Amino acid sequence: MDYNYYQEYVEKINGMAGIYSFDIMPDGSFSEIRLIALNKMNGGVLNMNPDAPKFYPGIPWRTYFTDINFESYIYNCASNSEFLYSYTNAHGFWLKGFYLPLKETEEKDGIKTVYCLYVGTFSPQLESDAMAQHSLEVSSAVMNISVRLHESQDFQQSMAATIHEIKKICLAEKCGLFTINKNTMECDFISENGLRNDVMEQIASEMGRTPYEVAQAWENDLADSDCLLLDNLSVVKERDPVWYASLCINKIENLVLYGVRFDQSLIGFICAANFDTTKMMLIKETLELSSFLLGTVIANHQIMSHLKVMSTIDALTQVSSRNAMDERVKKLVSGESKLPDTMGVAFIDLNGLKNVNDTKGHNAGDMFLNRAASVLKLAFGDYEIYRAGGDEFVVLCPDITQNIMEERITQLRALSDNTHDVSFSVGYVWLSGSYDINSAMRTADERMFKDKEEYYKLHAKNDRRIRVNAT
Repeated sequence: MDYNYYQEYVEKINGMAGIYSFDIMPDGSFSEIRLIALNKMNGGVLNMNPDAPKFYPGIPWRTYFTDINFESYIYNCASNSEFLYSYTNAHGFWLKGFYLPLKETEEKDGIKTVYCLYVGTFSPQLESDAMAQHSLEVSSAVMNISVRLHESQDFQQSMAATIHEIKKICLAEKCGLFTINKNTMECDFISENGLRNDVMEQIASEMGRTPYEVAQAWENDLADSDCLLLDNLSVVKERDPVWYASLCINKIENLVLYGVRFDQSLIGFICAANFDTTKMMLIKETLELSSFLLGTVIANHQIMSHLKVMSTIDALTQVSSRNAMDERVKKLVSGESKLPDTMGVAFIDLNGLKNVNDTKGHNAGDMFLNRAASVLKLAFGDYEIYRAGGDEFVVLCPDITQNIMEERITQLRALSDNTHDVSFSVGYVWLSGSYDINSAMRTADERMFKDKEEYYKLHAKNDRRIRVNAT
């Protein structure tokens, strides 16, 4: 074998280039992959690890890396004399790879040695034109997935339809989408039948992990690759014995675990089990493109969900916002939400907030509001608490009895009396039968102001109205 010939050949290539070889045994099995030649750019990548051994022709590939997806492409390219292309988001980069089978083959004692030329480039940003270099079959599969992704405005419905499509492509027994929100450490599992967090909880329980811990373990199992595409579970057994045991319990023989990323951040996994292993290349290429589309939709859903939460939760006190209250009342008035048989309405004003802001500053005022909200949660935590604005809160208590409503108001007053600086002015009504929620809220508001008048008679020095008039 003329190694110098191979070395001179790859040095002429602009990009990361290397020639790989392996043996095909008489029984059809493959030996490990050997690295025969590599150009300076590829050598620079390999030598990024200071502990990497010095290259020599024929050094085992796994001396440098273990990437079963890359190896799968090398094996398929050289053994089937097939030109292959990949475009993946792995190792923190977008990697474009071309795999070309070489005619040079050697055979001795029934052992056939074959060769593959790999040429690759990488970039930190997605190149849209690089995603178009795929077969008609792959393009068609991706198009079908894209249609499913956008055929419904409901996120869970569109994801369920997408998973159904991916399951058909893989001819898999089981298939699902495991989403991750790293900001909230929350996970969801969606199958072709919709949201199935019970399945996710069962999987996590079998491993003695929380769902988020499962996601963290799977991210480690990927080992910076884009996916695990396995026709057997030997890699899982080596990398994650706990997960391997769970897979065995559930009679899983092979699996796909494809990382879904957005802006290089992992936000989910496509999972498929007991799939058709003859379709591995089709599955890999299809998911390379589909995971990008999925990542965009999932990230958009998470952003919109966060904005929705932000618009319905008061950021300071973490009770519901004025927007949420207005939307709730609007639905009750329009009939979109059924009017409860009974309703308690309380208007609650925090006494003395302006005085705290004026004398101690707004940071102290914010802490004052937080303490007040904590007292409210103790009294009405199982009902609907809204910050209507400034120092005003509104509590709606659907399906409450009159006795319990009065008990809660009494409890609120007792709690504030036992809190050295928190005092409320309160007005409330209890309703049953046919009633007007807007009229009830006005009545509660008027009663709150009467209660405030009594408070300021006893605490004139805190009456901001007197101070305003005096100026």
